[in-house]
Amino acid sequence: MPSLRVTAALAAGMLAIGVAVGAAIGPAPETSLAGERIPLLLPAITALAGGGAHTGTSAATVQPPPVTPQATPAATSASAGAGKSNAAASRPTTAKAPPSAAVAPTSTPKTSKPTTTRTGKDEKQATLPPVTSVWLITLSGATFTQALAQAAAAPYIDSQLVPAGTLLSGWSSLEGSAFASEAGLLGGEPPQTLDSIVQPPCPEGAAGAGCAPETAGALTAADEFLKATVPAITASAAYRAHGLIVITFGAVGNATASSLPAGASTATLSSEPPVGVLLLSPFARAGGRPTTAFDPTAPKQSLSGLLRTP
Repeated sequence: MPSLRVTAALAAGMLAIGVAVGAAIGPAPETSLAGERIPLLLPAITALAGGGAHTGTSAATVQPPPVTPQATPAATSASAGAGKSNAAASRPTTAKAPPSAAVAPTSTPKTSKPTTTRTGKDEKQATLPPVTSVWLITLSGATFTQALAQAAAAPYIDSQLVPAGTLLSGWSSLEGSAFASEAGLLGGEPPQTLDSIVQPPCPEGAAGAGCAPETAGALTAADEFLKATVPAITASAAYRAHGLIVITFGAVGNATASSLPAGASTATLSSEPPVGVLLLSPFARAGGRPTTAFDPTAPKQSLSGLLRTP
C-alpha cells in the first residue's frame, strides 16, 4: 500500500491535471465554491503529505504543476454555453441571396408612321374602249324629257334611238360636248376625229311657225333630222369599228338672229337646264339610263364607266 504522502501527492497531481484539462477543453463556469476552494486545498494537501514523514519511509516531495487560472466571462455558465452551442448547431443556416442583377430598362421603339397607300380614283387603272371617231349632234329647242313625254311628236327618238343607246337625262349639253371631246382624245390611237353636226335652224317668219322652239313641231323637226342623219353614220365602217355618237339639245340660231352672214347658223350649248344626252355606240349599253354625273377632272373614269370594252 502506498504511503499517505504518496497518496496525497498523487491526489493533488490528479486534481491539478483535471483542473488544467477542464480549463483547456471548455470555458470555465462562473465562480463557484469548488473554484474558490480548490486553490486553497492544494497547500493543505501538500502540508498533510509532508507531515506524514514520521510514519514511514520519506519520499521526495512532488510539487504539483502550476495551474494558470483561465479568465472566465462573468455572465457565462456551463449550461448557458452548452445551450448556445446546441442552438447554434440546430439553427438552420440562411444564405443571403445575392443582389439581383440590375435589369436594363427596355427602351420603347418609336412607332413608325403607317404607310398610306393611295387607292383613289386618280390611281385606278381605267379600261377605255377604242373610240377614235366621234360625232356630236346638236338638236334644236327641246329636251329628251319632252321628247319621251310626247312620243307621237318624236317617234324615232322614242322607239328606236333611246332603246338602242344610253340615256343620261341629268346631263347638260355642255357636259355632252365635253364627253365627246374627251372620248375622242382618250379612247384610242390617232388619228382621232370629232365631227360636230348641227340641226338646221327653223326658218324665219311664217315658214318657221311650225317648228318654233318648245312646240311639238320642234320635236318633230328634230326627230326627222335624226332619222335622216343617224343611219348614215351607223352604216359607216368607222362607226362600227370604233365610233361614238353623242346627241344633245341646244339653242340653234339663224343668220338674222345672230347678225351673221346669210346662210350661217349657231348652236349654243348651256349647262342649265339639263337637256339630256344620248350615247349611241357599239360600246354603249343599250337601254341604259345611269344617273352618273360627268366628272371633268376624271374623264377616263367617266368614259370607262359609261362605255364597255369589246
